[in-house]
Amino acid sequence: PVFAAIDTAPRADARQAKQDARIDQGVASGSLTKREAARLQKGQQHVQNIENKALADGKVTKVEKLRIEKAQDVQSARIAKQKHDRQHDRNHDGKVDKKK
Repeated sequence: PVFAAIDTAPRADARQAKQDARIDQGVASGSLTKREAARLQKGQQHVQNIENKALADGKVTKVEKLRIEKAQDVQSARIAKQKHDRQHDRNHDGKVDKKK
């Protein structure tokens, strides 16, 4: 059946962990400001909430799995965009570095 239960939690959790690591690495390198990182962490929590809601009844349907994956795709794109924009905090003072 189309709506058969699918065990997506391990894969989704692994992807969430990788995305969290990307955010942490961005903060450590200065390619993400604290504000950008906070916004991205809020997005990560949103994805986790979607996953928790899907798992609430003990099974994840194909539709729920697709929704989780779509949310993760959007979040991944946001992380990439923020890490590669021109806002940096390389001296880790909480402020966007100015060009010299």
